[in-house]
Amino acid sequence: MPVEKPLDRVARRVNPITPRQTLFRRLDHAARSSLPVVTTILLLLMLNGPLGLPAQAELPPATMLACVFFWSLFRPRAMPPLAVFLIGVLADLLGQFAIGVSELALLAAQAMAVRLRRGLSQQGFMIVWLAYALVASLCTAVIWFMQSLLTLTIMPPGPALLLATLSIGFYPALAVFFTRAHRGITDPDPV
Repeated sequence: MPVEKPLDRVARRVNPITPRQTLFRRLDHAARSSLPVVTTILLLLMLNGPLGLPAQAELPPATMLACVFFWSLFRPRAMPPLAVFLIGVLADLLGQFAIGVSELALLAAQAMAVRLRRGLSQQGFMIVWLAYALVASLCTAVIWFMQSLLTLTIMPPGPALLLATLSIGFYPALAVFFTRAHRGITDPDPV
């Protein structure tokens, strides 16, 4: 039996035994890390269907904005800028806004969420919601300005105000659902 050196004991303490990476562990990790992007895309596709809801045209962008903000704030690695950009492209291809408008607004929301992450992630829900209200209002103003600029006319502010109101109003319901999903992602087997 080989003699164990003191450095081997230190190395074992620093690098504890990790479980073997099996196919199912890798699939589980991939599913957990892709959940934010997949849920955002599924919500976008579902809300673009013929549901017959009042103000249905404003629901997909309002929901996208809330999803991108929440996941960028609490799991920024699971909502990378490339995924946010592609979600915006999909939204624009589905006819939400002119090409480039959704991408700009969503990337701005993500940048603000990541920038505010350090201060907001430990705050209570009301502070996060107020910060989201500010971010949603700014992003809605960007959308309104870009739409006005691209059409070379001043767009009526009513749809933009409705979009901001719906986005701010739906955030608490989405945050409850996403918080439970976030806890399930980080700790799948609570004790």
